[in-house]
Amino acid sequence: MVQEETTQEKTSKPERGTIYAAHLRSSAVVAVQFIAVAAALWVLAWVLGKTWVVVLPLALALVVCTVLWPPVRWLRNKGVPPAAAVLVVLLLAVGVLAGVVAAVAPAIVEQSQELAEQATAGIVQVRDWLGGPPLNISEAQLNSGVAAITDRLNSSSAQIASGVFTGVGAATSALVTLFAAIVVTFFFLKDGPGFIPWLRRTVGQPAAPHLAEVLDRVWTTLGGFIRTQALVSFVDAVLIGIGLVVLGVPLAYALAIITFIGGFIPIVGAFVAGGLAVLIALVSNGPVDALIVLGIIVAVQQLEGNVLQPWLQSKSMKLHAVIVLLAVTLGASTFGVIGAFLAVPVAAAAAVMIRYYGEQVGRAAGEDPPPEAAEDENTEDENTEDDGAAVVKT
Repeated sequence: MVQEETTQEKTSKPERGTIYAAHLRSSAVVAVQFIAVAAALWVLAWVLGKTWVVVLPLALALVVCTVLWPPVRWLRNKGVPPAAAVLVVLLLAVGVLAGVVAAVAPAIVEQSQELAEQATAGIVQVRDWLGGPPLNISEAQLNSGVAAITDRLNSSSAQIASGVFTGVGAATSALVTLFAAIVVTFFFLKDGPGFIPWLRRTVGQPAAPHLAEVLDRVWTTLGGFIRTQALVSFVDAVLIGIGLVVLGVPLAYALAIITFIGGFIPIVGAFVAGGLAVLIALVSNGPVDALIVLGIIVAVQQLEGNVLQPWLQSKSMKLHAVIVLLAVTLGASTFGVIGAFLAVPVAAAAAVMIRYYGEQVGRAAGEDPPPEAAEDENTEDENTEDDGAAVVKT
């Protein structure tokens, strides 16, 4: 009797070949799905590249809207008409930027000649160092190297001229993009609160509640990130700028502005702005002041990383530093400086979508939502009530 049951169990179990075939079929399905997703991402990147001239103003307008929406909302709550509120805030923002440029530009022009002379003196010092021990490069070799560089520049004069015309074209394109971004920002701020209700009516059930919830979370995350980065960058620029002014480093105000702008590109921006400040301090004031500037920058970065960022951003981003660095690298290598600037907001928005999808899968499986998801929903409900546009929950 026992032998018969054992024989039946053996015959009921699948053979190795059947198991291998099932695993291969599953692997083939996963591989096809992976290839399909990769192909879709490639097509998306190709479409973005072809339509970048349209996508860029929209992306910049969204980023600007996250900064300008709070004052616009405040004016609208005070009874100011939407168009007038947006126009007032935009004019104030443009006026502040123009005032900063007008205040800093004369100092840059005034100190640029001095900086060029100091850079020339620095090059002479480097040449003397190369000619001394331990390298002991002869003057003939140095002159030969300089002559080779000069010949290379002369032979590339046509390419340089072409590059100048390309630069003029790029500047014109940048002005057109900036104007388009300002116009789009105006309409986003003016008509933005009616977008979610319109989207619900257009999309319909059951997609409308999910789409509205995701967009609300993305907006909350982007707004928190941009405003926090602006505050942190401002603190960094003020502290580093004070140090540069005290040390008498040329272009201190310009370097402070570069530090502020670089703060919107996490990790990479601070490194580039800090390196530029140290280099100018080295050329103008010598190695001692350069080391002091380096110490100031390191101290400010420690203050930012250990105090300001954890306190202000809290859990709004939830992105690991490696993800941030990879996003900035990918954005910079694909779309240049603008790509580096937009990389982290795009990565944060993608992370919000992935988290929401994971929550929906967990709910469908009967799992309780994680505590952080419940906190996010409560926070978003409060922000949504402030904005005057409720989000339908499912």
